Amino acid sequence: MDTSQAELIAFLTKRLGADGVIDDPADFPRYTIDWAGDQRGEPLLVARPRTAEEVATVVGYCHHHGIPMVAQGGHSGLVGGAQPDAERRELVISLERLNRIRHLDPINFSMSVDSGCLLQTVKDAAEQADCYFPLALGAQGSCQIGGNVSTNAGGLNVLRYGMMRQLVLGLEVVLPNGRLWNGMHALHKDNRGYELKQLFIGAEGTLGIVTGAVLKLAPRPQTRRTALIAVPDIAAALKLYSQARRSCCDLLSAFELIPRVCMELAFEATPALPDPLDEAHPVYVLMEVSASGPVDLDTMIEHLFEAGADQGHVRDGVLASSEAQAAQLWQIRESMLEGQQMRGEHLRTDISLPISALTAFFEGACQAMTERSPETQVIAYGHIGDGNLHFNLLPPATLEHGAKQALLHELEAILFDLVDAHEGSISAEHGIGRVKQRPFLAGLDDLERELLDGLKKLFDPDDLMAAGRILPRRR
Repeated sequence: MDTSQAELIAFLTKRLGADGVIDDPADFPRYTIDWAGDQRGEPLLVARPRTAEEVATVVGYCHHHGIPMVAQGGHSGLVGGAQPDAERRELVISLERLNRIRHLDPINFSMSVDSGCLLQTVKDAAEQADCYFPLALGAQGSCQIGGNVSTNAGGLNVLRYGMMRQLVLGLEVVLPNGRLWNGMHALHKDNRGYELKQLFIGAEGTLGIVTGAVLKLAPRPQTRRTALIAVPDIAAALKLYSQARRSCCDLLSAFELIPRVCMELAFEATPALPDPLDEAHPVYVLMEVSASGPVDLDTMIEHLFEAGADQGHVRDGVLASSEAQAAQLWQIRESMLEGQQMRGEHLRTDISLPISALTAFFEGACQAMTERSPETQVIAYGHIGDGNLHFNLLPPATLEHGAKQALLHELEAILFDLVDAHEGSISAEHGIGRVKQRPFLAGLDDLERELLDGLKKLFDPDDLMAAGRILPRRR
């Protein structure tokens, strides 16, 4: 251990307490590996502050001594943004102990929380106050609010409530020089010039560390109905969406595309799950409507079924008759992700497109993948109500690791070219991190790159905070 590292340990121990610093490599693994196990790193040390002021103290020390740092939340990211680099030079600042709910105001429909609060904790607290925090993710039992803010998380309810960007009223952020910016405003309307908080939402910790957030709540839905609908193809699913969007209006909260191959993955992962319909169909839609007042949701969905069947969009379907049956339908959506993971090494993508372009893109992408690698299996599903498609690829199991990586890299490039041709985005909700940096940079024009570089240099001139994420490392 060199003198500077010994001094850092002494400083952290003094400021954070003995349990506020981890310096034993045997205790590093939970801070170094992402959820999927694809991204790994080696931290210099791990700091575990309890308050925003302690975060500011740690960051100020790092700024003064030129120590690179990366903030870390619930380890549920998929783009390598929160793992330390492999050179053991970055201090991991874990926000797991910043976990207080500071204030809940049911009249203002707002909640102020520490950034380390679990999303599930926030949702439970809102429900106890007869409110609703609508962000819904598969990882909500482990992901943290700070990570949700920093990645502009999306999830299942974007269609109705928007992404995290629309759910944040105020923020508290430690800047790369250690100064603490307090923007914890609970105002639903505030038009005082530049909206600084928006710079940090989706910035993936590169411009500052979020330590607190004021969240926008909604009325708690009193009734909710979930339906699984079988349709002949993607085009029919989108026609049904257009119909549902009009007939259900703002009560439509989720509209998920699930091809049959994804259903099979769910049954592999959770054998106890029953197949909801008597016959298998090529494509399914999982949709949900909800209301906080006395609305006849059953009749609304039944009319949608009937109209869809008359127009040839609907082949079959089931409307959940209980909360337990609804949970079982949603379990299919969660289990298929586990089934995909069980298949081993694969390519995950997180693209978005204009909703009207989804059919043409899907057909063109499937054809392009088949032409290049007929044995590669397409696993495509997503939140098509907001244009978000997870177009994932399982390579031939017979290939060795290096050949799989080379093939998936080539297929990703072909896929992203098609996304660009349809004026889409290579990242709908997962972010850029390090994994998607190369294609992200390739898609920037000179002016966009200049503006992004300028923002990073303004906030972090020494390139110490989450360096190498989104933009290349400068030092």
